[in-house]
Amino acid sequence: MSKDLINKKLIRHLAGLVKLRLGDEVDELTDDLKEIVDHFNELEEVDTEGIEPVSGGTELINVMREDSYNDEDCLSKDEAIKSFPEEKDGYLKTPSILNHE
Repeated sequence: MSKDLINKKLIRHLAGLVKLRLGDEVDELTDDLKEIVDHFNELEEVDTEGIEPVSGGTELINVMREDSYNDEDCLSKDEAIKSFPEEKDGYLKTPSILNHE
């Protein structure tokens, strides 16, 4: 992407797509995104002729632990239900985390 394509209109459009409200920070975000694109453009200028692509980068293996729990550390079902402030239609009601406008 050319940094010439990056402008306030694009930033506002992208913000709208992800449901962000922007105020005065549009100018700063526009400048920041232009700088990021400049860095990627610099990387395109690097001569990579004869360099093999990296397919993994590490020989490390993820070691998984077995899930376990201790009944003594867990709330009973009744205790857990009592900790919720409201119940509606047989479901436990929690505070909204999304702003639906």
